[in-house]
Amino acid sequence: MYALYVTHPEVVIDPNVATPRWGLSSLGRSRAERFANHPLVESLTRLVSSTETKALELATILAGGCGAPVDSGDKFDENDRRSTGFVPAARFEALADALFAHPDESAEGWETARDAQRRVVAGFDEVLAGHDATKPIGFVGHGAVGTLLKCHLGGLTIARSEDQRRIGNPGGGNVFVVRLSDRKLLTDWIAMEELPARIDGL
Repeated sequence: MYALYVTHPEVVIDPNVATPRWGLSSLGRSRAERFANHPLVESLTRLVSSTETKALELATILAGGCGAPVDSGDKFDENDRRSTGFVPAARFEALADALFAHPDESAEGWETARDAQRRVVAGFDEVLAGHDATKPIGFVGHGAVGTLLKCHLGGLTIARSEDQRRIGNPGGGNVFVVRLSDRKLLTDWIAMEELPARIDGL
């Protein structure tokens, strides 16, 4: 059996609203609704989401496709960026580059990549410790912490080149697949629309 880690697709960007409270845009919602009909989503028996609005909205849509209950936990929230709040795109990209390039250092007060990785890995392990590995499960979250989790599962060095923006859809709405029996990473980031119905190794 498998776990899916899914990132939220496009959001409504509003500098006057704290980023954890941003919701899905019409495009993001449309992509999520289509993905809810994917065979690997329809088979999910449980969904575990970040507490952030955009992730919870995605989880609720996916639950509509599989009927699974939705739990949430702050260990799956995006890396803490409250020190800067909303920043323009160019500055955000520079800070994200620094986050991955220097994982043990804070980028202008942001949570470090190493600390965010420890947090999300701990959350992932805690959920799976109490989960039946014969039943598919979905995790719903964000690009940076998802990349840090992917690096851990794949034995990969923390690097921006592993980020969903470099590999999957740059607007978000990407997924990777993990085999539950041994927690082996089976795929890299794949756009929702491109996820195969069958995954090698399952």
